[in-house]
Amino acid sequence: MSLLNPPSPLPRISRNLPAIGGVYRAFLDDFIVKEEATYLPVGSGSHLFVLVEKRGMTTPIAIEKLAAALGVRARDAGFAGMKDRHAITTQWLSFEGADRGRALSLDLPGIRVLDAAYHERKLKTGHLRGNHFEIRVREVDEAHRGQIEDILDLIRQQGLPNYFGVQRFGRGDNVRRALAFLQGETRPPSKPYERRLLVSALQSQLFNHYLAERVLEDRLGIIEAGELVKKADTGGIFTAEDVEEVQARADRFEVHPTGPIFGPKMSWPTGRPRQREEAILEHLDLDEDALSRMGKLGAGTRRVVRIVPKDLHAELDDGVLTLRFFLPKGAYATNLLEEIFKEGLIEQKNPPRE
Repeated sequence: MSLLNPPSPLPRISRNLPAIGGVYRAFLDDFIVKEEATYLPVGSGSHLFVLVEKRGMTTPIAIEKLAAALGVRARDAGFAGMKDRHAITTQWLSFEGADRGRALSLDLPGIRVLDAAYHERKLKTGHLRGNHFEIRVREVDEAHRGQIEDILDLIRQQGLPNYFGVQRFGRGDNVRRALAFLQGETRPPSKPYERRLLVSALQSQLFNHYLAERVLEDRLGIIEAGELVKKADTGGIFTAEDVEEVQARADRFEVHPTGPIFGPKMSWPTGRPRQREEAILEHLDLDEDALSRMGKLGAGTRRVVRIVPKDLHAELDDGVLTLRFFLPKGAYATNLLEEIFKEGLIEQKNPPRE
C-alpha cells in the first residue's frame, strides 16, 4: 500500500460484502445537515449569532452575503464548521456589531435566517458537538435490504473507520508538495493558509494509511499495550497498560484507540504501537527536524480511529434509502455511505428540483 497514494477504495469493515449501487446528491434535499452547537448564545454581547439554513451554498459564500446585507466585515465573522455546498445545511454564524432586527428581516436567495441572538464572544472553529444528517440514496435495489441491515449492525457493533474525506486533501498534488518542503527539497509556500493546507493534506493521508492497515488487519477496535486511548466522555487520553481492562471498555465504546496526526507536538504511544507509527515516517525519510518544519500550522495530535454514529436509522422505500444519524465533529458522512455502498456509490450533484 503506497503511503502517498491512498488505496481506492479505502478498506472497509464490510469489505467482504459486494458493492451496492446507489445515487446520492441527485437533489439538494437528498443531503440535509443540521449542526449541533457546543453552546448557545447567551443573549447579550457584541457578537450576533445568526442561525441560518443555506441551500446550495458554501459557508464562506453565505458569510460574504450575510455580512454585506448586515453592513459588517465578513473577515470578522465566525463559524464552527464548514458545510458542503451541494446540500441543505443549518448552522450558526457570528457577526460582530450586527443588528439583530436587521438580521431577522433579511430575505436573501438561498439563505433563510431562523434565529438570531447576541453573545459575548465570536464563534470559533470547532465549537460544535457534531452534525445531524438526513441523506437519501436513490436507485437502490430492494434485494439489498438484508445486506444493508447487516452492514448497519456491523457498524453498531464495531464502530465506523474514522477516515478523512476527500475534502481534506484539496486540489492538486498537495501531499507530495508537502513532503517535498518538509524534506527540504523545495521552499514552503509563502502564504500561511497554503502551508496549512499542504501540511493538513499530508497529515490526513498518513492517518488514512495508518487506519487502512488497522482495518485490513481487523484491528479497528483492538487494544494493544502502549496504545494511546481516548475517553469517549471527557476526551482524555491515556496509555493502555492493563490491556484486558481497557479492551473491555473499548468493547463498550467507553474508549477508542487513536492514530497519529503527525507533528512536533504529537503524543506518542509506546512499544509495538509506537514502532508502527515510526515506520510510517521512516518510510518517507521524515525525522524530528522535518516534523518541526510543520510548526504551528501542523502541531500534531491524536485522532480516534473509529466513531460511533448515534441514532442510526435506515428506511428503504421504493428504491430510496433514507439514512438518519448523528456524527461527532471531524467525522465524515461519506464514510458511512461508502461503508454501505463501496464503489457502487455514484455522486450526482444535480441542481435543486423546483
